[in-house]
Amino acid sequence: MSVLNMSSTRTIPEADLEQLAQLAVALSRRLTRVLPEDMAPAIAGALAQIAAAIRPDGCQLLEFSETGGLTRVHAAPGIDNAADAPPPAPAAEAWLVDRLMRGEIVDVSRPDAQSRSVLAVPASLSGQVVCALVIDSLRGPRRSALLVERLQLLSEILGAALQRGRHESALRANVAVIEQLNARLEADNVYLKEEIKSYHDFDDIVGESTALRLALTRLSQVAPTSSNVLLLGPTGTGKELFARALHERSRRHARPLVRVNCAALPPTLVESELFGHEKGAFTGAVATRQGRFELANGGTIFLDEIGDLAPEVQVKFLRVLQEGEFERVGSSRTTTVDVRVIAATHRDLEAAVAAGTFRADLYYRLSVYPIQLPSLAERFEDIPRLVWFFIHRHQRELGRQITKVPQAVMDALQHHSWPGNVRELENVVERAMIASTGDTLQLDEPVRFNRSLVSAATPATDNLDAMQRLHIETVLQRCGWRINGKGNAAERLGVHPNTLRFRMKRLGVLGPRGKAARAFPGLEGAAS
Repeated sequence: MSVLNMSSTRTIPEADLEQLAQLAVALSRRLTRVLPEDMAPAIAGALAQIAAAIRPDGCQLLEFSETGGLTRVHAAPGIDNAADAPPPAPAAEAWLVDRLMRGEIVDVSRPDAQSRSVLAVPASLSGQVVCALVIDSLRGPRRSALLVERLQLLSEILGAALQRGRHESALRANVAVIEQLNARLEADNVYLKEEIKSYHDFDDIVGESTALRLALTRLSQVAPTSSNVLLLGPTGTGKELFARALHERSRRHARPLVRVNCAALPPTLVESELFGHEKGAFTGAVATRQGRFELANGGTIFLDEIGDLAPEVQVKFLRVLQEGEFERVGSSRTTTVDVRVIAATHRDLEAAVAAGTFRADLYYRLSVYPIQLPSLAERFEDIPRLVWFFIHRHQRELGRQITKVPQAVMDALQHHSWPGNVRELENVVERAMIASTGDTLQLDEPVRFNRSLVSAATPATDNLDAMQRLHIETVLQRCGWRINGKGNAAERLGVHPNTLRFRMKRLGVLGPRGKAARAFPGLEGAAS
């Protein structure tokens, strides 16, 4: 639409048009060096120079988004805000924006002396309208083709500057994301390099005892979920192996399993270790560091010995469990993570809650699904399998080739109390391998028998026959006095069933009802 009011128009002097041409050259050079954060004041300054050349009542630049629509209106400072100036032209009116977005030049001259005349020139770059330069005036300058040409050039120069600023801002954002991902990848690599030194596959959980199978059944039930798990049991029962098995069977197995030993961290460093810190947050913080929760984002964090966590850290830890949010030490910026928590402790947390040393709300958040790990004394039948497992694990590094474990050695190991559980057993087997020079495992020092596992009524003796009788009776009791069959007494003792019957007869081993061993059928004629 173009309605010209010739009586109210004025002609732009050629000198002003020439000034616009020179301004276009100057702006083209200057705006190429403007940083994205300085773009808005630079655009305002350019509009002020355009307004100074042609002296309109209003000079604006409408900025459009890549998806279409007005995003910002830049105005020449000090023009539209003059005290005696009439209200500015409605530059953002829908009809005007719609026509400019189609790439049309809008030239409206109103005959009403109190209305503004508007000339709006859009700038299209790569087929997309980036912006439009809008000039409006009560005096109604005559729209010459040369004026439109000059304004078109200026609009395109301003549009190119805006486009460059957008691209540079997007590039900076992408670089920041890449740097953040690289930092996280580097942190993951460092952590995984440390972890691979002590990595154990979850197949390291060895044994078929009832107590162990019960714990593994509970593990299989909860592993596919994202619920928090609390592993309970004495020290040395393999809580870390259970944590790894939980992670490997979960939907998070592609992300890291990050381990934190709460008991091994100094109280002053627990918060920094868990949540990270900013550079300069405290003495020695020479660089920004991600905490273990950030490293575990999308994966699992295993907090060993959670019962030793300081009360002041328990509060922040509770917030992570509830909201998935925390702040690094020395930072006020909130970080959000998605982490599954597996906690472990040998302490009685319920007693700690009652004593006031452990927060009750934190305990209930952690113990969504508790799993009790059995002590080695509860799964003595797994000891032979564990012994051979540790032999195979350490043979290469120790330069040994153990192929035999004497029954007396296995008996001693099965009757030991094992206060250190599986960890202690592994240490004893490793020491025995070091002390053994041949292919037979020999204990480097005797281990004490746990009298609770043998008959309390049997007096201590050094007599070999008495010790054999005691051991055979103990094994028979465990097997329900069953001699034949897989897993029963003869197989456990490593002898033929008839051989076992002969030894029972010779040693006077009594049956379950106190009958003599000769009452067992098939004993007569058995080889010794």
